[in-house]
Amino acid sequence: MEKKRVAIYCRLSEEDRDKHLDTDDSMSIQNQKSMLLSHALKQGWEVYGIYSDELPGTSRTRPEFLKLIHDAENRKFDIVLCKTQSRFTRELELVEKYIHGLFPLWGIRFVSVVDNADTEIKGNKKSRQINGLVNEWYLEDLSDNIRSVLTDRRKKGAHIGAFALYGYMKDPDQKGHLIVDPEAAEVVREVFQMFAQGMGKTAIARVLNDRGIPNPTEYKRQKGLRYYQPKRSNSTLWKYFNISEMLINDMYIGNMTQGKYGSVSYKSKKNKPRPKNEWITVEGTHEPIIDRKLWDKVQELIQQKTKPCYTGEVGLFSRKVRCMCCGYGLSSQKNGPRHYLKCSTAYVSKGACVGAFISVSALEQIVLAELRRLSNMYLNMDELESKVHLNADLTLKLEQLDQHKRLYEKKIAEYVKGLREMYLDKVRGVLSESDYLYMSKDFSQEKNRIEKLVDETNQEIEKLKERLKKSEDRRQLLEKYVNLDHLDRVTVEILIDTILVGKKDPVSKEQKVEIYWNF
Repeated sequence: MEKKRVAIYCRLSEEDRDKHLDTDDSMSIQNQKSMLLSHALKQGWEVYGIYSDELPGTSRTRPEFLKLIHDAENRKFDIVLCKTQSRFTRELELVEKYIHGLFPLWGIRFVSVVDNADTEIKGNKKSRQINGLVNEWYLEDLSDNIRSVLTDRRKKGAHIGAFALYGYMKDPDQKGHLIVDPEAAEVVREVFQMFAQGMGKTAIARVLNDRGIPNPTEYKRQKGLRYYQPKRSNSTLWKYFNISEMLINDMYIGNMTQGKYGSVSYKSKKNKPRPKNEWITVEGTHEPIIDRKLWDKVQELIQQKTKPCYTGEVGLFSRKVRCMCCGYGLSSQKNGPRHYLKCSTAYVSKGACVGAFISVSALEQIVLAELRRLSNMYLNMDELESKVHLNADLTLKLEQLDQHKRLYEKKIAEYVKGLREMYLDKVRGVLSESDYLYMSKDFSQEKNRIEKLVDETNQEIEKLKERLKKSEDRRQLLEKYVNLDHLDRVTVEILIDTILVGKKDPVSKEQKVEIYWNF
């Protein structure tokens, strides 16, 4: 008889870290490997490989976990073996997706030694689901506890961020306290003084760049300090937004303002802005860099220079046009009735960018000409329809949503069955009244949550079906847009993804423009 191939998965929890070096295996990982190898040997299984992660059980980007899933889908082994189900994942959603959903489809058996989870045992499923619920509660409670501790520390004025604000350093002798970084603080003072003397933000950025002063990110990198790596090009340059954000940050007058962003969910690392009335500010927590008199003068000047937009109109090519040289978005500029788009990078540092510049009316004519060229490229509209694929991924996405919906509906049926079985256990006396009420409440809540997911998925499916229906008659759609005389914002949003604009050739007067369409 052919031996079963087993994949061993180990994961290190934060509570059992004991490594001395990053290259070491922790004792926890070593113990897991030893236990699972011994168990596999007793069962007569052949070890295919060992997958080991040192990330939280909530992380869906664990490299070895993803590799394990990929190999499982390709049927490289027959069994996944873990110390406990929580080492595989603490999320009930992933328990249902993989252990109860995809693994059986792929012919993969899941086994965990300590909590006796085994998908080969029919009566074992309820205990695995209960384990999943317990692990989910653990995560939620842990998240609430951490959030409570962090909020308490913020209210006490302790700095809890991963990175110190430019101009400050973390105090090595007092956790949560900031001390002045003399070199960077001098630059901060100079920025405030230049603005107070009437210099504009772009002009200040240019002065700093011309003097070779690194921007906050580059400064921290050079000093070996922790910093946030931006996803923008030219990250060594000072830009308008660096100056703008600095001038309104009250941490420079000794206040500790935190909690501007909050996590969407304990299951996600994404953050969302919080309203200003929810920010936590504690005054006088650290040495100020800017005195109150200079701060008040700068704030008054900022208010005077603020130009509110009363029309609320969005520019024709707003957020659609980027510089072909540096990749930054072109900013809008008006000179009387004339409207231009320009690259501001060229103005903040010499040689940083050649500086793209184009009028909105000229760009509109280029886009319209390209639409007409697209129309004339084909002899008839039928050929154009066959070559221009609108919403090409809609059908695939619709299939994926249908698959998710079926999985959710399957989960709901399982919860209904679980609730019915728990009620029968209560009637038989297997479960006490209090245990039944406690467990059934959470099962019902989870069932309601998944039912909401089904409703949301149904809404998405209906939206996609509507879009597919609209795209069926491509002839009318294309005819509508290839014969335009002018553009409006709605049309630009529908047709255009991005436009790259280059610098006009001073001799030939030609200007390179690349249009990336949504179809």
